[in-house]
Amino acid sequence: MEEEMDYKKLASKIFYEASKLTWKNRKGKLGEVEELFSDFSGLRGYEVGGLPLGTKSNMNFDGVGTKIEIAERCGRHETVFYDLFAMVCDDAVLKGGEPVVVGSVFDASCLGNESEYFSSFINMISNGMIEAAKDAGVAVVNGETAELGYRVKGYGKFNYNLCAGAVWYGHESRLLSGKEIRVGNSLVGLYEEGFRSNGFTLVREIMEKVHGENWHDVKWVDGKNSLGDMALTPSRIYSKAIVDMTGGYDTDRKPKALLHDIAHITGGGIPEKLGRVLESSGFGAEIDNPFMPSEFVRYVQDLGNVSDREAYKTWSMGQGMAIITPNPDDVINVAEEHGIKSKDIGYITKEEGIKILNHGAFSLFYNPRGISPKGDEWLNYD
Repeated sequence: MEEEMDYKKLASKIFYEASKLTWKNRKGKLGEVEELFSDFSGLRGYEVGGLPLGTKSNMNFDGVGTKIEIAERCGRHETVFYDLFAMVCDDAVLKGGEPVVVGSVFDASCLGNESEYFSSFINMISNGMIEAAKDAGVAVVNGETAELGYRVKGYGKFNYNLCAGAVWYGHESRLLSGKEIRVGNSLVGLYEEGFRSNGFTLVREIMEKVHGENWHDVKWVDGKNSLGDMALTPSRIYSKAIVDMTGGYDTDRKPKALLHDIAHITGGGIPEKLGRVLESSGFGAEIDNPFMPSEFVRYVQDLGNVSDREAYKTWSMGQGMAIITPNPDDVINVAEEHGIKSKDIGYITKEEGIKILNHGAFSLFYNPRGISPKGDEWLNYD
């Protein structure tokens, strides 16, 4: 009698083989992985000796959230690790750290008994992990794969959650405290095309209310992609570019730009994330040249009648990061080297509060149906 396939063990092995391909991202650097025992359940480690006095280390954790349901709807899973690493690795660089190694947790309702689908499903996820780790410049050293049955739910047969922890290192002389922020410092925005991995409960509610249960299959205006494809737009990973700017933990590596602080524009949007960065200084910001949110982001906002004020408090609205710097050209040049669109979007003000020149779906700058009486030229957040 043919032995029944152990899908959990197979999934773990596939993830392990994929993770080995990420180890080259740290070759010759802190975090170069050593395979202390050769089997996939064995011990891995990395050398941490010889670090300069004053080197600090910490960890941060995050997950993909409900955006995973979009992947389940579309049957496309190759981008979920981009969202995961954008959340954990981009948070790791906020105070001047350099993400080095990542460990992930993959919890599935079941790994199934349909071998053809299982192979495609796991390979899409693991191949995405390899590419996303390269973009983030990190090595994946370990992970946990578990079947949790009814504890994990979603769309379709195969439901899962994905989260991770990143270990980062930084030198105390390069950590960003925000104490150097001065009135007149520039804000450089790094462009984000989609929603990153935040606010998807609202996105899904809007889509289902207007387009029905199978909204993900409805064609987008280009006639090629579906609404599900558009919603699944992967998060841009910025961490490698930021490490290039700060120099990371390695004091022998010269920084390419002078940064005073960074806001990662995720849940809560610009008002919350940038406001939190500026809270201790008592300064504010005027964003008079923001990126326009993508056409799809504005479409969802318009479809759900989400006010511009609320949209900027919920989504990134075109800005995935806002970098505070006295030398914006240096930041923009490094971002360009990494293929990231960026520009000077505003500046630090003496007065508290965040003021944004409104580019939302109901703004004077954008409304396909003409100027809306609801449109505000400026949005003020105290």
